[in-house]
Amino acid sequence: MTMKKLLTLVAALAVTSLTAYQAGAQQLQSHLYEITKSGKLRVCIWPNYYAISLRNPDTGKLEGIDIDLSEELAKDLGAKLEYVETSFSTFIADLQANKCDLGMFGVGATMKRAQAVAFTQPYLISGVYVVAYKDGKVKTWADLDKPGVNIAVPLGSYIEPFMRGYLKNAKLVAIAPPNTTQAELMAHRVDAIATDYPASTKMNAQFDWSMTLAPPEPLSVTPYAYVMNQGDQIWLNYMNLFVQNIKLDGRLKAAAEKNKLGPIVAP
Repeated sequence: MTMKKLLTLVAALAVTSLTAYQAGAQQLQSHLYEITKSGKLRVCIWPNYYAISLRNPDTGKLEGIDIDLSEELAKDLGAKLEYVETSFSTFIADLQANKCDLGMFGVGATMKRAQAVAFTQPYLISGVYVVAYKDGKVKTWADLDKPGVNIAVPLGSYIEPFMRGYLKNAKLVAIAPPNTTQAELMAHRVDAIATDYPASTKMNAQFDWSMTLAPPEPLSVTPYAYVMNQGDQIWLNYMNLFVQNIKLDGRLKAAAEKNKLGPIVAP
């Protein structure tokens, strides 16, 4: 063997070894490896999200589609489920601080958020709706953007920046946890809530004074996905497979119908 061929072989072996080492290092650093090793799955949720991840004020128990599906994920992983409370204004920092392995609480997969975090394939899709009192000043969509009308949105939600650009005359009020838009509306501090399909549907079912207004045409239609830190391709691949599987085996449909979210299941 010539010296040139020998050097070529040595270089090829070095590249192969480096690739194998990098793959092994990534596996050791992946959340999937840590979950299977520790037997614990940490899931970030926002516990004030109707039909998604709500702590029922009467029972103290968590309920919603992502509570049901996080339990399914824990079963698939053979791991003990641990919930970590977060909010739309803090979940990115919480993920980056490794407070949880992923977020499962109907997070809108926006292009801006995708600059900081990674999203799975979508499992739900929703646009913007408005919830108001049946006997209030906001009775139609045309009543919404008028002087003297106060509209609440959750601070940090994808709906907040959209409504800031959409409204020209009404006042937008961003509500930070632990306060909620629902509490602001029920206290008559605002005239309406800008929200999504899950929250509007649940509020209509729970309160006889509540009504939902749909826009004349769909607004800010957004995919909802599970969210995690960037750079963990192994974990992202696993979660994408999980989403695909729950679509195929009926678990997503069943959880959606249980929580009255069937119309917004992603294809």
